[in-house]
Parts: sequence; structure tokens; C-alpha cells
Amino acid sequence: MSLTDSAAVDVARSASLASRRLAILPNAARNEALTALHHALDTNREIILAANAKDLEIATRAAESGSLNHSVLKRLDLSRPGKYDDMLDGILSVRDLDDPIGKVSLRTLLDDGLTLERISCPIGVLLIIFEARPEVIANIAALAIKSGNAAILKGGKESMESFAAIAKVVSEAIASSQVPVSSIQLVKTRDAVSSLLAQDSLIDLVIPRGSNELVRFVKDNTKIPVLGHADGLCSAYIHADADIDTAVKVIVDSKTDYPAACNSLECLLVHEDTLDSVFPAVATALLDKGVSLRCDAASRSALAKTLPAEKVAQIQLATETDYNTEFLDLVLAVKTIPSSGSRTSAVEAAIAHINAHSSKHTDLILTQSQEAANMFTSGIDSAGVFWNASTRFADGMRFGFGTEVGISTNKIHSRGPVGLEGLTIYKYLIRGNGHGAADYHDGVGGRKYLHTKLPTGQ
Repeated sequence: MSLTDSAAVDVARSASLASRRLAILPNAARNEALTALHHALDTNREIILAANAKDLEIATRAAESGSLNHSVLKRLDLSRPGKYDDMLDGILSVRDLDDPIGKVSLRTLLDDGLTLERISCPIGVLLIIFEARPEVIANIAALAIKSGNAAILKGGKESMESFAAIAKVVSEAIASSQVPVSSIQLVKTRDAVSSLLAQDSLIDLVIPRGSNELVRFVKDNTKIPVLGHADGLCSAYIHADADIDTAVKVIVDSKTDYPAACNSLECLLVHEDTLDSVFPAVATALLDKGVSLRCDAASRSALAKTLPAEKVAQIQLATETDYNTEFLDLVLAVKTIPSSGSRTSAVEAAIAHINAHSSKHTDLILTQSQEAANMFTSGIDSAGVFWNASTRFADGMRFGFGTEVGISTNKIHSRGPVGLEGLTIYKYLIRGNGHGAADYHDGVGGRKYLHTKLPTGQ
């Protein structure tokens, strides 16, 4: 066993031991640790931002040389207006949420003196591997402590200075609380990932946050369950009866509020009947915001009739690849949904396109029809499906989760923004008084199950 493998085992084992202590720590003690964490990060703001500036300087040169994606550069920047304060507010929001541990979701009287309960409990040890986003450390530390989980965090090379500064502050803050220090461990060694991914007997869940390549590498190289998403290919469909003002506002917000986010819009489907009405207004608003449109022939032809020549010159013809691309930039693919047949068939066509090309993150419909909206929200196979609302709402803070460890497109355990509830599982607890399974049978003297549902008290 190499030194790296040995170190990974030590990290995972200490996290496992810490998780057992953390799971029985009172909510008040966990909350006190979060208060200390918030205070420490606030007090050391300038030190952390100075470290982040060093990362940004290196990353900017890399982006200019073409060796780093500009979207990564945007995600790295902690000095963006409001970003640091949002990170701090997220810690307090998580602290003030109800204790997620010990919630009873089922209670059944199996027989006199024999009760069954289903109770929420921590998952155990989380391994979070992330790229670029240094605020992830604070987000996940807060969620892990509140939910009673230990967390091992490994940051990317782009955020090494920020990672080191925040790691020092987090460790010192936790050391001043009742939370075991090894509950939150920050691994800086570059080659530690593979060794940590091999610790399936000690680590319970891996959460990769970053590029498609990172997520696929993690999924291909571990036996540990993986929670996350590889892409954020979000789509919107403008139905025939969509309101112009609503469509313009929602589409522009979905695309331009923060183009580098995984919940930003990447594909726009437009009903053929809107090509001469709603769509030109939406396209104009997007072009005015600097969005580059990649349209199919029908949608580009429609814009050529209504928009000035200089704006039409900015529009490219889409390729099939564009409908499978997460641009993470001010680029949007556009496709026309034919109006042949009923409006219901148009909704079905939009659903079929999205389900075939979507990454199952978040998709939306713009319509005034309850019937069309219901069909769309039922038919789309994604973690989030919205009606007349921006895809940018797909976020743990905006959902009221305090913050999130990431977005999941999985179909088991947790989907969408993963907050406290997504970091808990459950166990079954039976309370009896010398009851034995052999007592229950149809013969003479056999007992019968009552299976009476009881209130949970939650």
C-alpha cells in the first residue's frame, strides 16, 4: 500500500469515527459550531478574499491563454457582488432550520407493546470533490455539521489559495466547538482523489461538483454511491399561448442572470405560432443582452423578417450538436416546434425533444394553459420542472434549504437541490417487550399483527 493510500485510509477512518460522535451530538451543539463558523469566516473575510485574488490572477492568465474555461473563472471569483455575503447567510440559514435528525416519518403499532418507527438519521461520511467554487467548503461544512455527517472535501487546483485559507479558518472554528475536528477534513494533496474513491468501506456517499469530465471520472472510478449531475442542459418551451411579457422576462432571466451556472438556460424551443409574435420580442431582448443565438432555419427566417439586418447578422444557424451542448456562456440554441396537429401534440413534441436531449436538471414551459402546463410538468423527466418561472430558481437557497451540496439528477434518494433532507437517510426502530417473530402464526396460540397506523407527532 502506498503512502497516499495509507493516508486516505486514515482520513476516511477518522471521518467515520467522527460521524458516529457527530450523529449523537445535540442540535444546540451543532448550531453553536455553525455560529462559530459564520463568525470566523466573517472575521477573516479580507484574508480569504486576498487568497482568492491570487487564484483569480492565475486563472485569468489561464483563461486568456485558452487553457481554462471562462465559466470556471466566473465560478472561482468570491469577490463578485454579494457572493461572500451569500455564503455567510447560507450558514446562518442552515443553522436556523429544524433539526433534520430524529424526525419520525412513520409509526405503526405492530401489536400491543410492539411499535415500529422510521426515523431520519445521517448518511455517515461524505466525500465532496469540487472544482473552482471555493464557497462550496463553507456550504458543505454547514450542511454536513447540521445533518450530523462527517465530510471530506477535495478542492481543485484552480482554487488552491482560497481552499487553503478557508480550510484554516474552518478547522480553527470547529476546534472551538463540541463538533469533532475530523468531522470536516480538507484534503489538499492533488493525487488523493483516486485513493479516497477506493474507500468504499468507510465513505458512504461521493458528491462531485464540477465539470462533466470530473463527474464521469468519479462515477467510473468508485464503488461508492455518487450523487450529482454531469451537465446542466436546461431547456425552455414557449407554447403557442405564452404571454409576451412573461416570456421575455423569464427567458432573459434564465439565460443572462448568471450564464455560467448549471441552472442557466441552454436551449429554447418555440412553437411555430409564436415565430411572428412572442419569439421576436424574446430574441430582441436576448440580443440586447449580448446573447448569441443559434437558430434552426425556421426561427432564423422568422427573425429575418422582423429584426434589423445588423441583429440578424449576429444569428448563426444551429447544428444538431448545439442542442446537446451546455454552453455556460451567453449562447443559446433555438429550435422550432411545428404547429401541425393540435396544441397538445406540440407539447408532446417539446417534451420528446427535451427528454431526448436534456441532462434532467431543470426545464420550463411558458404557457397560459393549465392543461399544457400539467402535461409538460408530468411528461418532463427532470429533477426540476417549472411553469412560467426562471430556471435560475433551481437552487437550494432559493428553495429555502439554506444552501445546498449540489444539484442531483439521480432518480434515487434525492433529486434537485440537495440540502439537509438530502443528506439524511432513515432507519427502522422497533420497541418491544420480549416479543418474538415465532409468536405470530395461524395455529393454536398464535398472535395476530395489528398493523395500526399511529400519528408520527411530527
